[in-house]
Amino acid sequence: MSALHARSIAVVTGASRGVGRGIAEALGAAGMTVYVTGRSEREGDCRVGEARLGGTIHATAAAVTAAGGCGIAVQCDHADDAQVEALFERVGREQGRLDILVNNAIYIDDSLIEPGPFWTKPRSQARILDVGLRSSYIAAHCAAPLLLKSGHGLIAFTSSYGAGCYMHGPAYGAQKAGCDKMAADMAVDFEGTGVAAVSLWLGMQRTERTEVAARRRPDAYGGVGTRSESPQFTGRVIDALWRDPELASLSGQTHIVAELALRYGVRDEDGRQPPSWRATLGAPREYHPARVA
Repeated sequence: MSALHARSIAVVTGASRGVGRGIAEALGAAGMTVYVTGRSEREGDCRVGEARLGGTIHATAAAVTAAGGCGIAVQCDHADDAQVEALFERVGREQGRLDILVNNAIYIDDSLIEPGPFWTKPRSQARILDVGLRSSYIAAHCAAPLLLKSGHGLIAFTSSYGAGCYMHGPAYGAQKAGCDKMAADMAVDFEGTGVAAVSLWLGMQRTERTEVAARRRPDAYGGVGTRSESPQFTGRVIDALWRDPELASLSGQTHIVAELALRYGVRDEDGRQPPSWRATLGAPREYHPARVA
C-alpha cells in the first residue's frame, strides 16, 4: 500500500443531515478534507410530511472543520449529471486527487415506511433508483480518475440489510441490492490499481428522519435509540477500513458495519458495541466468481 497522504481527501454525498453528515463529521475528526454535497442550503429546506428536518451542507461542513478536518460545502443535486461532473472537476482542480468517495445520496419518499403493497403507494418511490442507484454510478464514474491518482482509494456505498430481506418494499430493496452488486463489479475493474469498492450494511440509524419515523410509526420504530447506531459510527468504520493494509482483500464485498467495527475495535459514541443483525435479517450475498467481458 502506498503511503497515506498527510491530509486525505473525501467526498461524502447526501451529507446535509443524517447518515451523510455523521460520516463526514467522523472523517473530519480523522483529519480529512471532506467535500460535503447535498441540496439543502437553508434550515428547513427538507420536509418529511409536515415535519421540517434541520441540517444544511454548510452546517455539516462547519461540523467537519470543528471536528479537526476541513469541511467544504458544495451544493449538488445528484439527479443532475452536470452538477455531479462539476463537483468532481472542482475536487480535481483544488486537490488533484481523491482518496475516499462515500456514495450516500438517496431519494427517500415520504411513503417509504407506510404499510401496504407497492401498488398502493406513489410511483415516486421509484426515484430511489435514480437518486440512490444511478446517481451512485455517475458519482463513481466521475470520481474514478481522481481515485486512481491517489493510488490508495476507496468507494463505499451505504447500503442496508434490505438488500437481502424484504424491507420497505421492492424499490428500496432493488436500490440496496443494486449498490451491493455495483460495488462487486467495480472492484473487478479496479483490481491491481490500489482502489477498492465496498458496500456497507448499516444498522438502524439515529437520525432526524428516524425520529420522525418513530413518531409516525411507534409500533415499528419505537425505542429505536436502544437498538440503533450513530452515523458517526459508520464514518469511523469507513476511516478504519480505508487505512486497513488488507483493504484490497476486502474489495468487492458487502460488509456489515457492526462486524467491521469488531475487526477494527471501533465503538459507538456512547461506548456501546452495536450488534450485527445477520442472524435476524440475513447475510450479504456472495457473487459467483465467473467473469464475462
